[in-house]
Amino acid sequence: MSEGNPTAAAIRPMVESDVPAAERLSAEGFYELDSRTARADRPEPQPRSAEGSRNWERRTRHLLRTDPGGCWVAEDDRGLLGFATSFNRELLWCLATYVVRPGSQGRGVGRALLAAALHHGRGSLRGMLSASADPKAARRYRLAGFDLHPQMLLEGTVDRTAIPVIDKVREGSASDVELMDSIDRRTRGAAHGPDHAVMLESWRLMVSDSSTGSGYVYVDVAGDVAVLAATNRRTATRLLWAAVADAGDRVSIRHVTAANQWAIDVGLAARLELHQSGYLAVRRMAPPAPYLHSGALL
Repeated sequence: MSEGNPTAAAIRPMVESDVPAAERLSAEGFYELDSRTARADRPEPQPRSAEGSRNWERRTRHLLRTDPGGCWVAEDDRGLLGFATSFNRELLWCLATYVVRPGSQGRGVGRALLAAALHHGRGSLRGMLSASADPKAARRYRLAGFDLHPQMLLEGTVDRTAIPVIDKVREGSASDVELMDSIDRRTRGAAHGPDHAVMLESWRLMVSDSSTGSGYVYVDVAGDVAVLAATNRRTATRLLWAAVADAGDRVSIRHVTAANQWAIDVGLAARLELHQSGYLAVRRMAPPAPYLHSGALL
């Protein structure tokens, strides 16, 4: 279906009072999408947890504080119709979340929201976003000039007999931000900068820093990798094994692109199952490596 003129929707900058409604809309929208596209051989999608909702709101308020010009909402007489949150970090533009109310697509709202977010990133040399497998979303990102790289997901019950001896990994802290920003610039062309504050508040950090390489991994509340970056594959592999070893029996390794075969090797060695899962969309850059990106803070 072609999109019409969004005359019934008003597009305006997001404000902090919009965050709770945006969280509910994103939770409903992604649950609807996951339920609609779920495969029979995968676990049944679950609604966002209370902890997940709190983390989502914390992250979105952080984006509003650090780069408010990248956050936009659409509303009609029923309330919030959709929104897009995006941000610039150095010369990298990222799209964090982009949602239109289920059942309200096809009115041009999504196109207008994405255009507003992209306009905010017009001064950045590169762009990156993590996309679902939704064919309409993939089409929109491709038409916006992004290269689409299929993502993979490794998940399942870990074979703990396969976990190697792990050394040169320690607990991280805020004192590691300068090191992590240096690694980020090398892997994805831009530091996370202020985003480490909300990452440190939400996730556990482990760091490896030796004469042979440096890297870090954030692990979320479920024990899964949230972000991983390293200066070489050996260090990245060590950090991923450290995250797998400290997780529960069931593990997910998300957002694996073909540029990160080392992560596939770790997942398969741990006896996890390999699946396809959406796209990494990039503009004027290659998929980062060795790197496992965050879905929202990339």
